[in-house]
Amino acid sequence: MPPKGKQGTRGAKQIAEENKETLSFYIKVIAGVNILFYGVSFLFYWDDFTTLATVMSVVTAAVHLGSYQFMRSMAAATWCGGQLLDPGTDLNMEQGMAEHVKDLILLTSFTQVAALISNYFWLFFLLAPGRAFYMLWIHILSPYFFAEHQEEQIDEKKQRKMERKQKRMQIIR
Repeated sequence: MPPKGKQGTRGAKQIAEENKETLSFYIKVIAGVNILFYGVSFLFYWDDFTTLATVMSVVTAAVHLGSYQFMRSMAAATWCGGQLLDPGTDLNMEQGMAEHVKDLILLTSFTQVAALISNYFWLFFLLAPGRAFYMLWIHILSPYFFAEHQEEQIDEKKQRKMERKQKRMQIIR
């Protein structure tokens, strides 16, 4: 059961420190997965390191690098004379953009390690655009396409004027 009452707020310095810890964790995950992948690939699967594996390893490196740099730019703190002006975006915020980037890093890492077992595991990369389309559909496209048509709100003055016009038209007939 969640605690009752208002959730406590965190200070700017605490957010900046937690962002550093988060970035440190994800760079360790990325480095560990890449060391494992390339080490095992070069030691045991050198003959099976085909064009597909080469291309996909370059793609995973690009996704890891791009995702990490994006998170790092989001968490960039602004300091002035030892004083913290802006802690950057909170990377540990629920339902934030950083949450999706962290999921992408973890999906890429899992795919890369699983691809050591079989090249068919590279297909897990299709989950990323699938999730992106799902989020686009749920938050943007679906509400746009299936929104109920709202009739124009007519104020009372216009309503009475239209009623008088209709009465005159009935009298004329």
